[in-house]
Amino acid sequence: DYNTDPQKDEIAVIIPAYNEDGAIGGLLEEVKQHVPTLDVIVINDGSTDYTALITRAKGIQVLDLPCNLGVGGAVQAGFRYAYDRGYRYVIRIDGDGQHPPSEIPKMIQAIKSGSDDLIIGSRFAGQRSYGSTFFRSIGIRMLALFLSRICRNRITDPTSGFWIVNRKLLHYFSHDYPTEYPEPEAIALLRRHGFSFREEPVTFRPRTVGFSSIGAWGTVYYMMKVGLALVVDRIRPIDSRFAKENLSHIP
Repeated sequence: DYNTDPQKDEIAVIIPAYNEDGAIGGLLEEVKQHVPTLDVIVINDGSTDYTALITRAKGIQVLDLPCNLGVGGAVQAGFRYAYDRGYRYVIRIDGDGQHPPSEIPKMIQAIKSGSDDLIIGSRFAGQRSYGSTFFRSIGIRMLALFLSRICRNRITDPTSGFWIVNRKLLHYFSHDYPTEYPEPEAIALLRRHGFSFREEPVTFRPRTVGFSSIGAWGTVYYMMKVGLALVVDRIRPIDSRFAKENLSHIP
């Protein structure tokens, strides 16, 4: 467990969730077990099931979105909410239970012990313990190679949603965060704005409830579209207001 007892206003856990009533209850229990001192906010992304009801019944704060914005929009809403409330670090995990809360202390230690603005929990760094389909594995490897090249920094898990960000990067993401392909696009954009990242090996779990909306051939198509989006992002001018070098006023 995370035993350094951080102040409650220092670190928040945000959990975007859309129709995750089969997984959210158990996930929240695990979060309480492993990081009991941290504030937790579930971003209810227009769910039509009992996700919000279960979350509130466990005494966890819910940020209700008026409609389904998708992962990117939900995560940005969580980032903005956490930034406005003064958190120094924000951990993002998914509501489907694939990101074990037992790995959160490792992520906190990683960002506090270095100078990087983002730590990505990678299921493929270090000793591989996560299996995936053939098409998905090929797609992720191709995307990882491309993103590593344009970022000039090795990345093995470009679609991981297990993140911890510091306050300067939180400021940027609360104002500008991609919605179409959020994780790989955000990594590319943060590098162009002068922020740094590294990966931390973590253990992921297969989802036990629900299923991925992307099939085998859909994975290949998805990766091709992400690649095109990354090329377009390279053409976009950066917003100098959010360049890291201009954020010295952010503590």
